[in-house]
Amino acid sequence: MAHHDALFPGRVIGGTALVLGPLVWLTGLLLRHLAQRSATFSAEQVDWFARQPFAAASQLAVYLANPALTTAGYACFAAGAILLCPAVVTLAQIVAVHSPKLAFVAGTLVVVGLFSRLYWAGVDQTAFELVGRLGLDEATETVMDAYVDISYGPWRVPITAAFGLYIGTLVLAIGAYRSGVFGTGRLLLFLLSGTLWTGVLKESTFASVVTSAALCPVFVPLGIRVLRNAVPELRIRGPHASGREPLKILSW
Repeated sequence: MAHHDALFPGRVIGGTALVLGPLVWLTGLLLRHLAQRSATFSAEQVDWFARQPFAAASQLAVYLANPALTTAGYACFAAGAILLCPAVVTLAQIVAVHSPKLAFVAGTLVVVGLFSRLYWAGVDQTAFELVGRLGLDEATETVMDAYVDISYGPWRVPITAAFGLYIGTLVLAIGAYRSGVFGTGRLLLFLLSGTLWTGVLKESTFASVVTSAALCPVFVPLGIRVLRNAVPELRIRGPHASGREPLKILSW
């Protein structure tokens, strides 16, 4: 029987990513939400933001009002996306013991989808730099005029990859439930976490914070178990692996 430490990303890295990934991800969205709440705008500005087709204009104004907190939020959000990659790979390895095809396909789709988050993080940072160099009005006009093109990316690769997040989350959730890794409670929370918006300069609402928080009770306890080497699926490989829990309608 092969030990999980010999498999990518390894017990320590995989377990740590499962613990830190959702927490850093949540921190990023929370800081972004707090930055928005701390910004003071006139009634005319608020009305103008509401009439815009995208939240980019308000996000650039929030950055100008509170650049440090906004930058910290976007940075933690990007770091969370990076950490979630090995976390998802580790979850897929656990699920693969009982549902290998679902795990391999779903894990790949989710990781590919997370790559799109990093593309948008680069666009977000570029837009913030424009505010400092061109001023808010000119930067907003530039970003809004090109918003669709910069959101979709070259050859629409980023926006296409982003669909992997939604499809992969659904498939991985089904595999985790079928294999007994998730009960119905964790299944629903995992699915909820996978509904978070994708794109450039998105507004972090209270609902966004709740959506990202749903991943914490799913991944953090699992990560602790992985670090303690207490996940049998990671120690047992092959078609004869045991440990599948019976499916229950109501379970954690």
